[in-house]
Amino acid sequence: MSVYLLDLHGVDATRVAVAGGKGANLGELSRIEGVEVPPGFVVTTEAFRRVLPSIGDRIDRLGVDSVRRIIESTPIPDDLAAAITAALTPHAYAVRSSATAEDLPTASFAGQQDSYLNVIGPEAVLEHIRRCWASLFTERAVSYRNHHGIDHRTVSMAVVVQRMVAAEAAGVLFTADPVTGNRRVATVDAGFGLGDALVSGLVNPDGYRIRDGEIISRSAAAAQPALTDAQVLRLVRIGRQVEAHFGRPQDIEWCLAGDEFQLVQSRPVTTLFPVPGTPDGENHVYLSVGHQQMMTDAMKPLGTSMWQLTAMAPMLEAGGRLFVDGTRMLASPAGRAGFLEMAGRIDPLTRDALETVLDRGDFVAGAPDAGPARPARGGPATPVETDPAIVTELIERSRTALATLRQEIAAKSGPALFDFLLEAFEEHKRLLSDPLSIQVIMAGMETAWWLDDKLREWLGETNAAGTLTLSAPGNITAEMGLELLDVADVVRAYPETIELLQGDDFLDRIGDVPGEAIRAYLDKYGMRCAGEIDITRPRWSEQPATLVPAILDNVRNFEPGAAGRRFEEGRRKAYEKELEVLARLRELPDGEEKATETKRMIDRVRTFIGYREYPKYAIVSRTFVYKQALLAEADRLVRAGVLPDREDIFYLTFQELHATVRTQHADPTLIEQRRADFRAHRALTPPRVITSDGEALNGAYRRDDVPPGALIGLAVSAGTVEGRARVILDLAHADLAPGDILITTYTDPSWSPLFVGITALVTEVGGLMTHGAVIAREYGLPAVVGVARATQLIQDGQHIRVHGTDGYVELLDR
Repeated sequence: MSVYLLDLHGVDATRVAVAGGKGANLGELSRIEGVEVPPGFVVTTEAFRRVLPSIGDRIDRLGVDSVRRIIESTPIPDDLAAAITAALTPHAYAVRSSATAEDLPTASFAGQQDSYLNVIGPEAVLEHIRRCWASLFTERAVSYRNHHGIDHRTVSMAVVVQRMVAAEAAGVLFTADPVTGNRRVATVDAGFGLGDALVSGLVNPDGYRIRDGEIISRSAAAAQPALTDAQVLRLVRIGRQVEAHFGRPQDIEWCLAGDEFQLVQSRPVTTLFPVPGTPDGENHVYLSVGHQQMMTDAMKPLGTSMWQLTAMAPMLEAGGRLFVDGTRMLASPAGRAGFLEMAGRIDPLTRDALETVLDRGDFVAGAPDAGPARPARGGPATPVETDPAIVTELIERSRTALATLRQEIAAKSGPALFDFLLEAFEEHKRLLSDPLSIQVIMAGMETAWWLDDKLREWLGETNAAGTLTLSAPGNITAEMGLELLDVADVVRAYPETIELLQGDDFLDRIGDVPGEAIRAYLDKYGMRCAGEIDITRPRWSEQPATLVPAILDNVRNFEPGAAGRRFEEGRRKAYEKELEVLARLRELPDGEEKATETKRMIDRVRTFIGYREYPKYAIVSRTFVYKQALLAEADRLVRAGVLPDREDIFYLTFQELHATVRTQHADPTLIEQRRADFRAHRALTPPRVITSDGEALNGAYRRDDVPPGALIGLAVSAGTVEGRARVILDLAHADLAPGDILITTYTDPSWSPLFVGITALVTEVGGLMTHGAVIAREYGLPAVVGVARATQLIQDGQHIRVHGTDGYVELLDR
């Protein structure tokens, strides 16, 4: 038609820049054989830019309200107005916004801009086109773009002017269940008339769920349904055709005129978590690695690929997270029980999610036994003696291996570095799979389980191992928190330095003595950070200011010598608990035998439980060495003009980075696409378990023994505490006062410096033997983990009571 107007049926998915997301999608829909789309035209982004040049630049200066008023009052040029008027026929029209950042695979922008129905007459159409342009700058649209990292100056608005359909019924079709994520289940909402009241939530629709060509559930809003069953199934077949064309699940708005379905919008469903793996026609059950590793945030491509290269089990990436395929173990009769037991020990919600899948009986097919599983109960299955020298030997092995890595990698660069790293990754995996190391870890964990199980059975004790392992020797993560108290003792003696503890360069400005104390701490622990399993996350050595809030809290909240006193207090409590349980056991039938066995187990758990934290410390130490070498290579790429920024390498996989170094060429389009993907992945919530059908499961606690309104979780560290909730999502912005209760999504070892200053812990992710639980018990903090949506349901500053023994949280003021 012209540079300013395009016939809708002449537009396709490649024309987002001129037709906007909605217009491009509608044009593409009209090209699918058998799919009907009402006729119309697009007022292109060229028209928007002609009338309103550089409008995005004015937002910060004028504000969104002023920008909208400017747009709505700006006249459309006569020639453009004449062209629009000439394209109209004597019909009612829908005038619909179509922004270039709308209905995209990574961000739907559903409802962020305005659309208008039953617009009649040229003047009204022109007025509503201006309103659509102005809706690009509503508060909600600007906020949505800010959330997704989209620059306002890069966004333009097209407008779709589309003939209204005399609809008898209308509604929404999701080609994947928007609640469960199941890709095999479609949902249809239907109502009489145009459907605008249905879409806006003003009326209740008829609802249908359809799987494999069969209606599996329905709910009626009235006695007379808006669609027949045959029409529902025909609509879903059309939806599957559209889904196949676009290559992903779709959210489709439709209307029925006569007996013909017309599609008036189709956008990707951006809230579904991607399905790991490659479809092979078989059923698979995938478990989240992040829920096991206490890091559920999205990772950049370098991070996921490095984990895949260094992990002991094959891992699949989806949505910036990693998953393992548990289907084979679940299918094995012998392996299933042990697998579920281990999953439940790590995270009981994961076990419940797996059992939900298994209870259906038809999703996981039986298979030959995968081999014997580790015994779920009883004492340690490994023949490790209670000898501290074993732990000393393992730590020395790790230190030697790390020193060798540092020495050998120093001389490597270019493609040779990558060849070396591939060999280093094999050593990395060998260290992870060291049989003696695994035996010691399992001995500590299984002995703790034995103590909890037996002392509950014999004495009615709950979580006895938590007290018996207080101040166990050799826990590198617990020591990390206590040693930051020692750093605070040094800083406290130099009041003038406290004001200087701001900014990344504070180490260059504070005095020699406190500076050396902090540098020594960073030498030992500087490879750590929040989300440390992702190599791309900034380490404490790279951003020392991350530790400043914790140091200042320690200076403010503790007296000198607090670290030593806390450790000795924990050791005293553990010893007193040991004496108590042994005395009570001796009063039972066969009491001397029970006491002797329990004493042996207590000695064993105190010898080995602390080592469980060391392999993670060693692996993170190696990972930081890898990162430093790769960043040095990135600096060479920047100097050579191959990359504009060193951190661009984070958006390449290890293999892609290797190719970039070898060829001295990078694809900037790929890197920018990966940035956009990462922004989209960050907005997704990973499920604990996801099936190959796309069904996301997070499990549930099946309990009725808690007060009404309490938040249920897993009891991991005994005790009951009341106090002020502090919801903290970023360690660098922690601000704690004595008596505060930490509420956060997850904790990994980097959070342990905060544990010395709180009275209890609540997390959304975690299990009995995850890091937060282990350190909470080490410090004697009541803790409840695995509390769904804790950071949303508990308000910062709210008064709460944490029941660490019974596994729930009461909200005392609302």
